Amino acid sequence: MDARFDYAGNPVAAKAAKYFVSASRAVSDSTLPATTQELVQLRVSQINGCAVCVDMHTKQAAHAGESPVRLNLVAAWREAAVFSDAERAALELAEQGTRIADGGGVTDEVWAHAAKHYDEDQLAALVSLVAVMNAWNRMNVITRQPATGDFQPGQWE
Repeated sequence: MDARFDYAGNPVAAKAAKYFVSASRAVSDSTLPATTQELVQLRVSQINGCAVCVDMHTKQAAHAGESPVRLNLVAAWREAAVFSDAERAALELAEQGTRIADGGGVTDEVWAHAAKHYDEDQLAALVSLVAVMNAWNRMNVITRQPATGDFQPGQWE
């Protein structure tokens, strides 16, 4: 599969990507646990079918020390006993925030569950992360960016 265009080489798309990178940095610099960030990025990308991001975030998480077992079970996190209550809350919020057209948004119950585990700044980071990942996924899927499998952890830092 060939990309429809190289958005890094297009001035408008490159400028938008620059802002996405800035938003991503605000989240990565937050107190939201790095493990949670990677799990959420991976799950959102799985839902959206963004192969580039699935490749990237699986490798980034593994490089940061995440276990293959947990990475393999992210797609089935509800049935997996390897995630903490806090991670489950983040994954549920990420799923509902990604599938807003399917269910009307994030329920009060899911928000309250996340708020039991994360402070206000971490919730802000989590919401921002879901929004930014959805934006990245859409740019990649719409322009058909191929996953070549050659991503190396840290290459975009």
